[in-house]
Amino acid sequence: MQDQWMKLPGYRYADYLLVLSPHQDLRNRINGVRKELSEAYQIPATGGKPHVLLATFTVWEMMEEKILNRLKVVAMGTTPFKVMLKDFGSFPTHSIYINVTTKIPVQELVRQIRSAQRLMKSVEKDPYFVTAPHIPLVRKLSASQYDKAWLEYSHKHFTGSFIADGMLLLKKRSDEKNYQIVQRLEFMNLPVNTRQGALFL
Repeated sequence: MQDQWMKLPGYRYADYLLVLSPHQDLRNRINGVRKELSEAYQIPATGGKPHVLLATFTVWEMMEEKILNRLKVVAMGTTPFKVMLKDFGSFPTHSIYINVTTKIPVQELVRQIRSAQRLMKSVEKDPYFVTAPHIPLVRKLSASQYDKAWLEYSHKHFTGSFIADGMLLLKKRSDEKNYQIVQRLEFMNLPVNTRQGALFL
């Protein structure tokens, strides 16, 4: 019986990502680095479009609208900011990524997003909020793959930047392979009283 209602619309779990998305030219450059790394060290490249992850959570789809409304208020009060990328970093001994050097505005945005965390909790798992923003290149490396690749990429250089003037909410149902865009939430830099009014619309 439980399986029956789990199939009803709204009673299905979906995975969500909240991300900052670089412009197309920068995404192409990052994908070029992913490809180089993947081919040079026989490493599977990270799938999906390059992005800076802000938060990830798994909830019933019926919660989507409430979460979106809360995130819209956060976005309304956020000032667009520049995201600077420089060189490479790693999580020993399994991942290599591009560094985000403008951490403070991203961390402040994540702090604001946390105001919705009560809505993002589920029996499946707790929401995850990023504390060290970065753009993943390769993950799940073996120790030997990591050692070889990091020996080279710890000395390589990369620079880029983009204006974060909105964030994307992405979603993937359990029977789907890829994330789809739910909505783009524009950063509007509106004053607090305007945003509070939006909560009661």
